[in-house]
Amino acid sequence: MIVMQDFKKLAVWEKAHKLVLVIYRLTSGFPKEEMFGITSQLRRSVASIPSNIAEGCGRNSSPDLANFLNFALGSANETSYWILLSKDLQYISEEEYLGLEKEIESVKAMLISLISKVRSKK
Repeated sequence: MIVMQDFKKLAVWEKAHKLVLVIYRLTSGFPKEEMFGITSQLRRSVASIPSNIAEGCGRNSSPDLANFLNFALGSANETSYWILLSKDLQYISEEEYLGLEKEIESVKAMLISLISKVRSKK
């Protein structure tokens, strides 16, 4: 069993939180008819990344934490799709897409590393 520190001290949470802020700013310029479509879905999936990290840190066992980190990883993959769709619909530029995708890939790599560390602790 492990007891996690404050989630705000985790580099992966901080990076994911910054990504949420970027996505919220970016999607504020999406077409109004997408408010309940892509805008909502993208915001929900990206916010789910740091929120699942935070929730997992509130659990008091390694398996529980690993599960929530896996949920965060799934949300990162979902976010990656919504960003791709946003580019393909020309709501964001190729340059914005590439920058966001790079950030998502970094968050995913950090999550995979943290999941491995958490699972290795008994």
